[in-house]
Amino acid sequence: MALRVPKSSYPQLFKDGYKVRVDEAVLKNIQAIHELSEIVRTSFGPNGRNKMVINHLEKLFVTNDAATIIRELEVVHPAAKLLVMASHQQEQEVGDATNFVIIFAGELLQKAEYLLRMGLHPSEIVQGYELARDKVLEILEELCVETIKDQKSKPELLKAVKSAIASKQYGNEDLLADLVVDSALSIMPKNPANFNVDNIRVVKIMGSSIYESKVVNGMVFGREPEGVVHKAHKAKIGIFTCSLDLSQTETKGTVLLHSAQEMLNFTKGEEQHMEKVFKELAEAGINVVVTGSGLGELALHYLNRHNIMVVKVLSKFDLRRLCRVVGATALARLGPPTAEEMGFCDIVETVEIGGDRVTVFRQENEISRTATIVVRGATQNFLDDAERAIDDGVNIVKAVTRDGRLVAGAGATEMELLKRLLSFGEKTPGINQHSIKSYAEAFEVFPRTLAENAGLDATQILSKLYAAHHQDDSGVIGVDIESDTENSTLDAFKAGIYDCFIAKSWAIKFATDAALTVLRVDQIIMSKPAGGPKPPQQNPNWDED
Repeated sequence: MALRVPKSSYPQLFKDGYKVRVDEAVLKNIQAIHELSEIVRTSFGPNGRNKMVINHLEKLFVTNDAATIIRELEVVHPAAKLLVMASHQQEQEVGDATNFVIIFAGELLQKAEYLLRMGLHPSEIVQGYELARDKVLEILEELCVETIKDQKSKPELLKAVKSAIASKQYGNEDLLADLVVDSALSIMPKNPANFNVDNIRVVKIMGSSIYESKVVNGMVFGREPEGVVHKAHKAKIGIFTCSLDLSQTETKGTVLLHSAQEMLNFTKGEEQHMEKVFKELAEAGINVVVTGSGLGELALHYLNRHNIMVVKVLSKFDLRRLCRVVGATALARLGPPTAEEMGFCDIVETVEIGGDRVTVFRQENEISRTATIVVRGATQNFLDDAERAIDDGVNIVKAVTRDGRLVAGAGATEMELLKRLLSFGEKTPGINQHSIKSYAEAFEVFPRTLAENAGLDATQILSKLYAAHHQDDSGVIGVDIESDTENSTLDAFKAGIYDCFIAKSWAIKFATDAALTVLRVDQIIMSKPAGGPKPPQQNPNWDED
């Protein structure tokens, strides 16, 4: 009889405070990821529900944009964090389909859990999933139904942009897609591959309705100039990050004044210095000054006297963007800029939008053109959501300039991938076929979610989609979320519902990689959180009287 050696529980292998979880680590991870994907799954598609997220700073977000929801939720589970990283990477790479990554990875792991309980080893599942991923990316290339050949044509760009915006702002997609495409075309360089998403800005002005939104060629700042000059043509611009004010000494100094005359001269010296600085600016030909910090009354007086327009831009990102648009260098010291440091702008003027007066910097030449989409709306949350939809639209324009291929939307592509991958799985010998079939079945989650979120009978629609795709190999039959009749399917190609090929292929890669990483984990070893006693908390109301 063999001697049974009892297993020790890591006798002082690690420092005190380490936790080692061995029992069913994979299943625990899958469970955590399933919870995360269920949160964002109900926000998928045009009928996706909104989430009300209040972050650690008590800022309120009401949105159905998965990237924002995930960013504002502080996910602490290590496996779920892997998924969050994959969705962030998708946001960086394409700027859209972040929800796709989380839902698909969650579904892949749910299918893997079933296989694990059936007795398959994680390494066998990983091998099958890798085969399936490579095959899916091959099939996806065959499913392209449209290619955008001319990136400077409005109807062509609208094909791709409209569907992306409809998933965030259903009902306003025509209006917002028009704004995005108009702004993109106004700044599209001669070679569309050089299109820069940073050249399209969004300015949100409360009031009126979204139908009052418009595109303004140039940069728009939501405040009017500080001085009396409100317009400048062929302007030479000086941009300063320092405050335009009397410079304060770093240490406190004491000045002993003996007479009234000395007191008068004391302030006069500072005034003369300020006047000299602004006189030099005027002599250098500058007629617009932009400051990223404070502006003193004395400085404003001299700037008005020399007929120089003053604009305050408090965001350092906007200041950098403005430097790029006008070709200037931001100076940290107050003084006349050299010819190289000076910027140039064709028109700087104040325009009234609704009840608000805003400042517009407009360039006529091609290289540094910027477009600003001015969004109007009743509430701040609505404006934020419209901005996120516009950002997605602009990112899709960028994606289309890289690869103009489009696949059918409305869950049609996913159903066709499911059908073709299942038949590939049937032909695959050995144990890998189980994993390949499970990978294929994971695609079913997209049409099912679209149907559920639209309040339709998901089981009935899926059976119709299966039947339609087995009769036809074109792979364009998808879910009709607007349907009132029994037949809730539609031809996505004829309806003009497209998804961007590049967004879908990257999303499939990222989701599969995240799922495989989680499946390869068999232990979670957590150390004790670092840090000693907590520092004393400052009274939050310290500045109140």
